[in-house]
Amino acid sequence: MALAGLGRRLAARLIDIVVVFALNVLVNGWLAYQWWQEVEPIFRATMQDPLASPEAVSARSSYIMLTMLVVTTALWFAYEVPALANSGQTLGKWLLRIKVVKLEDSTALGFGRAFRRWGRLGMWTPLWSCYGIGFLAQLIDAGSVLFDQRLHQALHDKSAATVVVAVPPGPRRPAVEVKTENEHDPTGGRR
Repeated sequence: MALAGLGRRLAARLIDIVVVFALNVLVNGWLAYQWWQEVEPIFRATMQDPLASPEAVSARSSYIMLTMLVVTTALWFAYEVPALANSGQTLGKWLLRIKVVKLEDSTALGFGRAFRRWGRLGMWTPLWSCYGIGFLAQLIDAGSVLFDQRLHQALHDKSAATVVVAVPPGPRRPAVEVKTENEHDPTGGRR
């Protein structure tokens, strides 16, 4: 199989980000509203007098933000890991006809390898609240694909021994062929 192009990989990731964002709007919407209720007075006061010392945010707003980031991480996990474990494709990868496969063969990744691949990238999400350290780590991981000229592996691909390939053109075929009962019987059903 040919390696997937970097443009297709980026477009697939952007589609997946939009999907996970939409899920977050649905699930984290109430928490985001609660967080805004906590920080809105401080925001308004800062906008009225930008030179004044800002009031500290409440501990509750910090807990709400951390909860939202943990929920975001859980949603991303639930969206990506089972899909990659079973078919090697998320919605974005399916639409752009690319797929994650094992480095040694093209069989299904399985849960462990899919989790290892996702974990290297996704587990940084709760650290977004620490001055963006988590986001920076994710950018470095995702950008590392530019420095691997041979297999175009990002750090999360290297940790799981996976590679992203282009799905050959043509009709989509089922991942597993179904054999009839007679094909399993060496006598062909005759006794």
